[in-house]
Amino acid sequence: MSRASLDKQPHEVAAMFDDVAAKYDLTNDVLTAGQARLWRRAVAAAVDARPGEKVLDLAAGTGTSSLPFVEAGAFTVPCDFSLGMLREGKQRHPWMPFLAGDGTRLPFADATFDAVTISFGLRNISEVDAALAEMRRVTKPGGRVVICEFSQPTWAPFRTVYMQYLMRALPSIARQVSSNPDAYVYLAESIREWPDQPALAARLQDAGWSRVAWRNLTGGIVALHRGFCPKD
Repeated sequence: MSRASLDKQPHEVAAMFDDVAAKYDLTNDVLTAGQARLWRRAVAAAVDARPGEKVLDLAAGTGTSSLPFVEAGAFTVPCDFSLGMLREGKQRHPWMPFLAGDGTRLPFADATFDAVTISFGLRNISEVDAALAEMRRVTKPGGRVVICEFSQPTWAPFRTVYMQYLMRALPSIARQVSSNPDAYVYLAESIREWPDQPALAARLQDAGWSRVAWRNLTGGIVALHRGFCPKD
């Protein structure tokens, strides 16, 4: 799997994340110059988890993204298809109910969760539209989805510089801090190939989500998309 434009085979993507699990959070902090922590806080605010709610955190990796929802008092299920990530997360947070799951075939009943969220994982799912529909299926009527994903910077000159960083500097930096730097070549290409903000919003609407909106973070490097499961 050398280019993001090729079909994403789930077992290959999972194996890639297995390889980088131990240093994944550290690598993200380095590659984003600490912005990843700010983005997690923005996700937590958008999800707005409350005591007694049920939250599904997809592509949760080691569970770092799940902690704010737990701290807010919500019953939180960190779910990922990388067993390596789940093992690393269980070692760090043995009390969390980590669960292996495929985003296109979630192992939950209809209308289970008050909120479903996924950060930096949607573009790694082989069938994105199926995953968006599955998220809606397991969300209660009136519940919400929050997607945090790399997107397209809105200012053209900055976008050019950013793309050069992705394809040149990012793999070089990853070689210094990651256990599998080749994985970050794929990740850079997957970011470059990912739909822009309006295109992802349209796919959410096609999957049945209502009141879809997005907010740019860090000049559009990242976008938060939110939608609601219709009550009717």
